[in-house]
Amino acid sequence: MKAFKEKSSIQQIITILILVSTASLYAQAPSQIFEMGNAHYAEGRYQEAIDTYRKILDSDLESAGLYYNLANAHYKLNNVAPSIYYYEKAKLLDPTDNEINNNAQFAQKMKIDGITPLPESIFKKWHSSILNFLTIDGWAYTTVFFVFLFVVLFVSYYFVSQSATKRILFLSFTVSLIIAGISLMFAYNAFAKAEKDNPAIVFAIESQVKSEPNLRSTDAFTLHEGTKVMILDTVKNWNQIRIADGKTGWIQAADVKKL
Repeated sequence: MKAFKEKSSIQQIITILILVSTASLYAQAPSQIFEMGNAHYAEGRYQEAIDTYRKILDSDLESAGLYYNLANAHYKLNNVAPSIYYYEKAKLLDPTDNEINNNAQFAQKMKIDGITPLPESIFKKWHSSILNFLTIDGWAYTTVFFVFLFVVLFVSYYFVSQSATKRILFLSFTVSLIIAGISLMFAYNAFAKAEKDNPAIVFAIESQVKSEPNLRSTDAFTLHEGTKVMILDTVKNWNQIRIADGKTGWIQAADVKKL
């Protein structure tokens, strides 16, 4: 019995060591897989890079860098819809990255559809540019930071006796409070916009947009791969969409991929 117990203890120790090692490998796996994908990309093996990057996505992990590299690999293979799709995904996570935005513009040139957006007022353009300057989380963190700064400055104001310093602190915590309020407003607007918008990319090489959600209805217009649309409604396997010039219609759900 003693020998059996000793063997059992050894087996338990080995099992624990294997589990710890496995957990460590899993913890390192995403970064290792990412580097492996980068190596494939550097060697010009773009499809292998795509397959490698997708392993990370399959584990429910994402990042702007991952989407950006995926988009670059698809761009090298002239995969119009996937490259535009993943650049858009990267922009959602990091809207201020210049490399992502520049490469996304190059990918847009591969599209067939030339759609002229509806004109916007100067105020709306200004508001959109500021709103898109940060992500929802970015605006939220900015709000928290300036609220914290306001509290620190406000408390410091009551512990300082010098009038000149008190004036500076008063001005500083007032400005901090104003910036916090503005940041909160943009955070709310960004969240409301994200809740309202439902963008998607056309993945079908060519898709006939219908006037009604059935194949027997008349054709409204034709879209090609890579075009960005807004999904307004869904009926069974059909999505009602709006494109940048304001036209609306119904497209088969299988022809688009939601962002």
